[in-house]
Amino acid sequence: MSQVFRALSDPTRRQVLQLLREGPMSAGELCEHFRVSKPTMSAHFSMLKEADLVHAEKLGKSVIYHLKLTVLEDALLGFVRSFDAPRRPSRSKENTS
Repeated sequence: MSQVFRALSDPTRRQVLQLLREGPMSAGELCEHFRVSKPTMSAHFSMLKEADLVHAEKLGKSVIYHLKLTVLEDALLGFVRSFDAPRRPSRSKENTS
């Protein structure tokens, strides 16, 4: 889960995921939306793949990226559920008047 949130911490990677919500896109198509170098975009794609948020499919000379929405949903649900854990009783302050 921490890899997912690390990947989501960058606005460029979040925007890549938003673009992929519309459907699969090639690396070249995605790069057209950003003013960063190809090596920088490649690093972003690698981080998204490591977090399992995207699937990369080699199609001829192109790489097509697909959003793995279920992984994102599972991470977000896991995060929300972590707050459902039973809370420890709070220490009551003794009134020493």
